[in-house]
Amino acid sequence: MSSSHAWTLPAPAKVNLFLHVTGRRDDGYHLLETLLVPIDRGDRVTLSVRDDAEIVRTRGPAGVAAGDDLAVRAARLVQRACGIARGIDIDIDKQIPVGGGLGGGSSDAATVLLGLNRLWQLGLSRRALMELALQLGADVPFFIFGTPAFARGIGELLESVSLPPTWFVVVAPPVAVATAEVFAAAELTRNSRSAKMSVFSEGYGRNDLQAVAVSRFPEIAASLHALSNDAADAVAIAMSGSGACVFAAFSTEQAALRSRARVERAGYAGFVARALNHHPLRHFAAP
Repeated sequence: MSSSHAWTLPAPAKVNLFLHVTGRRDDGYHLLETLLVPIDRGDRVTLSVRDDAEIVRTRGPAGVAAGDDLAVRAARLVQRACGIARGIDIDIDKQIPVGGGLGGGSSDAATVLLGLNRLWQLGLSRRALMELALQLGADVPFFIFGTPAFARGIGELLESVSLPPTWFVVVAPPVAVATAEVFAAAELTRNSRSAKMSVFSEGYGRNDLQAVAVSRFPEIAASLHALSNDAADAVAIAMSGSGACVFAAFSTEQAALRSRARVERAGYAGFVARALNHHPLRHFAAP
């Protein structure tokens, strides 16, 4: 918090340790089972109090109109739902790649919901905030939920899971993937068997969207290959979400740092991030 009138808040990214498509609803939404993990890398969202009731985005992701930005839509949703006649400026310092499968827009929206809950002293519970979040998108409730989670349904049915200490090397290929395009692909399999339990061994599962994305974007295949070289100590290597970002998971920070050095020598930019046990703003939701 920089002053009583402006708060700068974290919006952490996430990775999908696995993502199985188990079916499709009549309304077109896909049924998923996925293990979502927040990481200590993300955007920074600054909320500044206005003297009027306008919601204004002062900075945001390139190529995304303010009216389409989930962060702006989140603020307007809170206004409507709670009958608030106050305004806010939203500045997003964008560090999570757009179209990267790391949940950047969803995380920004969740941070706005949590931040306004505290800033406007709304006292909304976690459940109430998650219900609002679901109106914005299937990934947004996860960031309100606030811990690593096994997600079912369209991603809204969440069960907290415990993870051992985990570090990720994340590589962002120079492409943006449209989630809708990947899910609409004719070759996408939609019949993965449902998990019978929510306790998973290291390296469990796969990403059913990966083959579709790789077939369309050779940059993703090349990044996966770079991570796979000499990474026998990785717990998992996969694409996150619908792509384009790929990751390797390790049980020690030292192993992750060695892997990042290898991919950088191969000409790929990557970063190391740690799995978070709790969203940094989890306490902004009322009990």
